Amino acid sequence: MTQYIALLRGINVGGKNIVKMSDLKRMFEELGLQLVQTYIQSGNVLFKSDKTEEMLRQTIEQEFASVFGFPVIVVLRTVTELNQMIRECPFSKEAIAAAEEASAAESLYVALLLQAPAEESVERLNSYRSKNDDFCIQRRDVYLLFHHSIRVSKLANNLSKLDVPMTVRNWKTVTKLTQLAAAAKDK
Repeated sequence: MTQYIALLRGINVGGKNIVKMSDLKRMFEELGLQLVQTYIQSGNVLFKSDKTEEMLRQTIEQEFASVFGFPVIVVLRTVTELNQMIRECPFSKEAIAAAEEASAAESLYVALLLQAPAEESVERLNSYRSKNDDFCIQRRDVYLLFHHSIRVSKLANNLSKLDVPMTVRNWKTVTKLTQLAAAAKDK
């Protein structure tokens, strides 16, 4: 059985699209997924399944819309992929520390995409790279480093230029999800 993390985009943000995590957990369990666990209110769900990523994604998105009455994008990663993401972070500890020192907010984020973006889409996003906002793309993940808040970042505000459905999580959430997955691994 594969251990997955589902990252739902756009729930419980700014008082919109409110979903209780207990209801979300129940929905996943009713789909027959195993060892379901949620983490914080932003739509992070750990579970195990024998199904393929694409089959799971379509099933979860359809069931979510049916149960909660609005659509969401579901991005899936295996625990192996998340661990690889952490190991391969392209930004040095020094660069991350400098960004954190310059900002009173989180500095390191990852945009998790459904698929790798086209080269021409990456080129469009390149024009928003600056000394304060940097990114690096590896496979289906965009590492983002901000020296100021993500909320005022032109780079963050233009991630849609990649033309790929995505969701964004801060680095603390990504690392916590891998810790929770490691704890659940042997269950």
